[in-house]
Amino acid sequence: MIRAVAVCPQPPLLFRELAGTQDAAEDLRTACRRAVSQVLTPTPDAVTVIGGDERTAVWDAALAPAPGDFGGPAGGGLDGLPLSLGVGRRLLEEAGWAGPFELRGVAWDASREEVEELGEELVSREDDVVLLVLGEGSARRGDKAPGYVDDRAFDYDAETGRALAEGDPAALLAQDARLAHELMAGGRAAFQVMAAAVRAQGTPPRAAVGYSDDPFGVMYVVATWRM
Repeated sequence: MIRAVAVCPQPPLLFRELAGTQDAAEDLRTACRRAVSQVLTPTPDAVTVIGGDERTAVWDAALAPAPGDFGGPAGGGLDGLPLSLGVGRRLLEEAGWAGPFELRGVAWDASREEVEELGEELVSREDDVVLLVLGEGSARRGDKAPGYVDDRAFDYDAETGRALAEGDPAALLAQDARLAHELMAGGRAAFQVMAAAVRAQGTPPRAAVGYSDDPFGVMYVVATWRM
């Protein structure tokens, strides 16, 4: 069963060595570390890391990218993990996690049927599992954002933030994949896998948000759900 969930974004700046002398991601990094540590207490049987990628697949846990190794369309080296899963693995390492874990990439364009199937697969496990979900809101929230400005981004992100803050899996599952793609919202599929699993388990989560901001024109939310 799923005991708890931590949601964190996946910017490369979460790797401290990439942040430079003026650490613009210090508060975000602190919030992520706190969220991961919280859901790992008490100790679960295992952790499943879920993050967006070009394709849906289970990755070899030995393939952690070296800092700065973020080439390629999915943000990972040819012989390394996608950025989302690399960040997730780093967060587990920094939390001192030494137990078993698996790394699951979810295609950015995964359908409603696919995310629900993946969610039901996760909740069918008999051991005590924590999910670490890597994903972001829209990337179109300002003149310097990766996708420039799209006014629809603000309502989209407000609803995502509300759903994460209130533990509302149905609202996350209702998000439109096409709109998410247009807004460059990289967390849509991963969030929906998490939401499908929590909904299938049937236990309303107790939710908390530890960070919510868009310092680079990309919406970052750090949240925890406890069942």
